[in-house]
Amino acid sequence: MSSAEDNRDTEDQAQSTVDASPTTLAQSPVPEPVNTPPPAVVDKPTPASPALEPQPYPQSHPTPPASTPALNTSPYFPRLTAPTMFLPIPNTDPLSPLLTKHVPPEQRPRRDVTGEWTSKEMHEMVMSNSWRALARMARDLIVASDPEDLSRILDLWSLRLSALARLRLTNQASAECTNLFAPQARSLATRLSALSAYPFELSVLRARVHYWAGDARGYVDALAGLLTGCKAKARAEKANLSMWLERSARVCLMIASQLVEMKDYHAAITLLTPLCTQQLSPSTDAPPVPSPAIHSAVARIYLLSGNIPKAAEHFKIVASCADVEPGTIAMNTALLCSASGDWQHAEAALREVLEQDPQNYTAINNLAVTLLAQGRVKDGIGLLEQAMQASPASVLSAEPFIFNLSTLYELRSSTAVDKKRELLTEVARWGGDGLRATCLKMPSS
Repeated sequence: MSSAEDNRDTEDQAQSTVDASPTTLAQSPVPEPVNTPPPAVVDKPTPASPALEPQPYPQSHPTPPASTPALNTSPYFPRLTAPTMFLPIPNTDPLSPLLTKHVPPEQRPRRDVTGEWTSKEMHEMVMSNSWRALARMARDLIVASDPEDLSRILDLWSLRLSALARLRLTNQASAECTNLFAPQARSLATRLSALSAYPFELSVLRARVHYWAGDARGYVDALAGLLTGCKAKARAEKANLSMWLERSARVCLMIASQLVEMKDYHAAITLLTPLCTQQLSPSTDAPPVPSPAIHSAVARIYLLSGNIPKAAEHFKIVASCADVEPGTIAMNTALLCSASGDWQHAEAALREVLEQDPQNYTAINNLAVTLLAQGRVKDGIGLLEQAMQASPASVLSAEPFIFNLSTLYELRSSTAVDKKRELLTEVARWGGDGLRATCLKMPSS
């Protein structure tokens, strides 16, 4: 029902649900990665033991030899903080050409394309989708870090690559990730992966390089290798069993999401079905219980494949779970009714969700689609515009919301140009970095 989401990023987390959507966002071709030769590996020299002082002879009480200073055994990878590991972020913005063409200069909102971050808090940058500033901040902090502070450096590398992916700079993210895990430094990559300070998100981003290069099967293979490693860690580290089982489930969801994108619905369902009753707890005394989130995801994949009866079975299991939220049941009912063409019952279910959570913008977007399916274009526009006025920072950073509102404006051709120009201005003011200009459905030339 909701618009099909774009290719997923690693920052944020794996997709736990797969929504069916009557509208589709324009897909941009995935650019090829840039191959940048990595800098040479530099190893920290080990201090040599000081030579002993010459002893006088004969001597009744020999002088004790000088003590050897203790060696620093902490990991030391100075190449990780080298400025040559990074590429400059281009000072370009996808919305700037649209603003230049469609909006007068005095009405254009100011947009920061420099990535200035020194006067901002990190929480503020994340909430405002200032990914350019976050990427630049991560780079500056990495270069200024002590090479022995490995945990901090690797966390900043994860932030840097995630921010570049959010900016849609997949060529640059691939090149910098290649620098980090260069073929010439394979032994270094192996040593990094074995460290306890090595962040799991960095492994996910390393696998994501295949996806950015357009190698979907290579991406699935990389995730499968990551899943195997998580399972091995779960068997070996009993103290961290819950953490590794949770990470295994996340990787399974990422693989299933990619299989859905490849339209291999059967493989995605086969992968997720064992997780429907998996107990993510070190305790083996309690019997496994159904997972409402996984059952809902499997049901939505069945809807995408057109198997409505099987989807209804899984939705029924979700409704019988003791810990399921009422909003989840209503949302599942709306999806099932939409797939069956029962738009009135779908609308009623979505309004029930909004009664419980008026700020559920996914339900608002889905409700606008059901109104469109019933021919109530004006009501759909009013609903989305009301949400935009209530929380512009939340909805104007979501491409499906912008795409659907632009589509509804086009269906009212008499006011489409002016309305879309106003929408462009609001998106430029609130949307942050990384939005695809194609979701506005406006010509740039």
